[in-house]
This record gives sequence, structure tokens and C-alpha cells, in this order.
Amino acid sequence: MIRIVEYKAVEDRSIIASPKPINDVSETVKEIISRVKAEGDAALLDYAARFDKVTLTSLAVDSEEIEEAMGSVDAGFIEILERSARNIREFHSKQLRDGFELRRGEGVVLGQRITPIERVGLYVPGGTAAYPSTVLMDAIPAKIAGCPKVVMVTPPAKDGKVNPVILAAAKVAGVDEIYKVGGAQAIAALAYGTESVPKVDKIVGPGNAFVAEAKKQVFGVVSIDMIAGPSEILVVADGENDPRVVAADMLSQAEHDRNASAVLITDSPALAKGVQGAIEELLEGMERKDIARASVDNNGKIILVEDLLTGIDVANEIAPEHLELCVSDPFSYLEKVKHAGSVFLGRNCPEAIGDYYAGMNHTLPTCGTARFSSPLSVDDFVKKTQYAYYSAEALSEVAEDVAAFARKEGLTGHARSATIRSEERK
Repeated sequence: MIRIVEYKAVEDRSIIASPKPINDVSETVKEIISRVKAEGDAALLDYAARFDKVTLTSLAVDSEEIEEAMGSVDAGFIEILERSARNIREFHSKQLRDGFELRRGEGVVLGQRITPIERVGLYVPGGTAAYPSTVLMDAIPAKIAGCPKVVMVTPPAKDGKVNPVILAAAKVAGVDEIYKVGGAQAIAALAYGTESVPKVDKIVGPGNAFVAEAKKQVFGVVSIDMIAGPSEILVVADGENDPRVVAADMLSQAEHDRNASAVLITDSPALAKGVQGAIEELLEGMERKDIARASVDNNGKIILVEDLLTGIDVANEIAPEHLELCVSDPFSYLEKVKHAGSVFLGRNCPEAIGDYYAGMNHTLPTCGTARFSSPLSVDDFVKKTQYAYYSAEALSEVAEDVAAFARKEGLTGHARSATIRSEERK
């Protein structure tokens, strides 16, 4: 049963501690990456047989399999995918921005160009569940940014095919290439390239502990979006809420995996008791009951605070992935939120609407990293290039300043490069 604890600012710091680290898999992942680098497709095919229990003759998903998938997925769900995609495009299109140019006096031009990353890799999890929403959330911002090649990797099922709803989402989102490979080996393939899988410049998308560790190890060879930890939800709620509704929202994240975290902060003891009981009631009807039960028992908590402003302070210290403000006037609290991946306002905005449909991105910072990082966005798929132009006259006016700065740092070669043009003209 989920525990109820009282928050005291000094005594109970452990209450707001970050989730415990997942077991170290670094050595296993290091071996997988090394083998993929050395053996390429052969290693990927062997890992598919070992981990996915499938014998593959080709890693690429061809157009015939994609069209077969589109035909097998319910037409009504295809329409839902398309409506969700429209919402995601609308939201993320607002994130586009232009470069700039600055002219300083006569003969000086400075500026910044914003250009898309050329090759992007999307990791889409498989295993215990299929996530077509992740395809939309990762691919659509990349396409809006103008990335010329978007490559998706995802584990195959035991029949050697990719889940049809994943392929349908990829079609709707405009993914360019798809490969049947999952786990740390998929990250290695994207980072270094194989005979089939192209090397990319950036890898995005969530995954299990092996995927997260692989992303960490290849960072520097390629860019990555973030190291995603277990899913989290934090609900700040007053006593006017329906306990069953709050419990349902908390369980929506608890069902992700056993390491997920579901937390309620409230100033109402009655709501705390009500939610505690409602969680037990609703758990019984869940398909992923065992997973949600482990999450609730190990990582879930209900924190009683003196007032909701204190609750917001606690929420800021936790810096959750998802924050629900289930209060009467949520907008009055929004400006007080300093650290959260996504914020859901009011009693009628479940976190699930952000996962699938509203248009905001659901790839979010976890484990307290919302203190310094942001949701996946168009910005993740572009890069900035600075440029400068100085005329001869403009350079001569500042050359001695530049040279003095360089000499102060002991870099006389830098100094000479600033003054030599004027010297040569004398």
C-alpha cells in the first residue's frame, strides 16, 4: 500500500530524495557497443536471435511491410494518429526560430545561422508495450526542424515484424528509414553505423537501462537528447478533488515500469486517505497490475504538507517529469513552478493528454534533471553556427585590443594574427 508521510522541511529530507539509481549495466553495454563496432550487422542479427528470440535475414523494414501495417491497423486509430500529429505539429511549429545578423558600425557584420541536423536517429522502445506516441513525439519535431534524414530503430516481435501501430505512426510522422533492432545494440548501430544501419549525428528517444547507458557511452561520438530515467508523476492537489481521479492519474505512470514514481502532495488528510484507498481499489482492475503494484509499493508516496504553497516548494525540490496542479485556480500557482518537465493545470487535464494528444512533447527530463534541462523540442534537431566579418579598416581599429587580450593570456601567436595584416600594409 502506498505510504502517507508528513513533510517537515528539515527532518524529512529523505522524503524528496531522487529515485534510486538502476542497477549498473555499464560493462555489459560496453561489450555490446564494442561488438557492434567490430562486427556490424552480424552482431545485430545475433543479438536479435539472443534477446528478441527472432531470426532475421534483413534489418530494414521495406515499403511492403509498412503498407501491410497500414492496412492492418484500424482506420479509426489511423485517424487518431493523424489528429494527434496535427496537434504536435501545431505546438512544435511555434518553436521554430530564425538566425540573426548584427551590423556594428562600418565594416563589421556578426550573425548566427540555425540549420537542421542532417541525420537523426530515433529509438522507439518495444518489449512490454508498443509506443506509437513516441514515434510522433520524436519524429515530428525533427521534420519541422528540416532534418533531411530521420532513421528509426525499434525491436522486432518474435515473428520478425515490427508492431503495426509503430509502423503506422512512422508513416504518419514521415520517418525516412526503419530498422529492426533494439536495445544497446541499436544505439551502437546508430552511433557508429553498420552495413545496413546508417550512422547518425544525434540519437533521441527513451528506453530501458541498457538503452540509457548506451546513449551515455556513445555521447561525444554522437549527440543525444537526454539520459531518461524511470517515469514520474507528481500531483499537487487540494481537498476538493475526487480521490479516485487522483489515484487514476498516479497509476497512469506507475504502470510504466516497476521503477516508476507516483507521488501526491496535498494539504488534505482526508484526500490522502481517500487516494490511498482508491489506489488499492483501482489496482485490482489494471492489466499491468504487477508492475503498477511494485511501483506504488517501492517508490510511491503521499506527502502531507501544511499548505499548498509549501507543496509547490516541495514539488520544485523534486523537479518532476510530470506535474499536475489539481487545484481550484491552477494558473495562480503556475508562475511559482520552477522545475518540472510538463505541467498539467486543473482537475480536467490528466497527464495522459500530454502523452498522446495535446501537442506538447512527452519526452521529458526525469530524476530531478528538470532543474537544468527541458522537454524534447525543435531545438534538439537544429544547430547554431556563428559568423563574423571585419573589413580591413574595422580590424585595424580593434587589432591592438585583441592583441593585448591575447598577450595577457600568454598567446603571442593569437596576438600576431590580429596585428599582422596592419603590419604587412605598412
